[in-house]
Amino acid sequence: MATILKVENLRGGYGETEILHGVSCRVDEGEVVTIIGPNGAGKSTLMKAILGLLKPTQGKIIFKNQDITGKSPNQIVAEGICYVPQSDNVFPSLTVDENLEMGAFIRRDGFRKKMEEVYQIFPDLKEKKKVKVKKLSGGQRQMVAIGRALMLDPVLLLLDEPSAGLSPKLVQVIFNKIIKINQKGVSILMVEQNARKALMISHRGYVLVMGHNRFEGSGEAILNNEEIGKLYLGE
Repeated sequence: MATILKVENLRGGYGETEILHGVSCRVDEGEVVTIIGPNGAGKSTLMKAILGLLKPTQGKIIFKNQDITGKSPNQIVAEGICYVPQSDNVFPSLTVDENLEMGAFIRRDGFRKKMEEVYQIFPDLKEKKKVKVKKLSGGQRQMVAIGRALMLDPVLLLLDEPSAGLSPKLVQVIFNKIIKINQKGVSILMVEQNARKALMISHRGYVLVMGHNRFEGSGEAILNNEEIGKLYLGE
């Protein structure tokens, strides 16, 4: 299986504060990969670095065999990586339709067809496509955010805490949608505090602690690791 994303020995942070201390990870074609770890581990910082929102001080980010380290977010999105942040990920005053249309800002050709594909994944949204997003539930808003990213037809989808703030029932709905997106050929790298559920749908996972790689393995191996279970899975 071809590797589409490879992060090598990445260092970086904010100002004088280094958050990532030589982090490495990879995503192979067709995989769901989850990064877990305590607060402050550098999970979201890593996602921002991959998308170009944060410039690493050392290391490389290789996407589809091309070095994208230091490229702008717009350039990286154009290469095929899309990012759904944990918060501020929709336009509340716009309708569902308008949010999806905004998602296709650099790929206008065939966006109506792409919109229908998004509605096939999220049929609940199609019923509310003329409703302003601020009137939707938290779960529906998250579907809009993910759908907006899918409008750009990404090769790799970065998800930062996709289940944050959702009820247990809606968490399962979102994870089911992530499985469906992956089955359509989109590789996924996500950060998730709901570690157990995320690892259950993941091919592989990484544990980050204080900006360092602590453990790497299949989703099943991490779930079955007694030490990780006690420290990070609430067992």
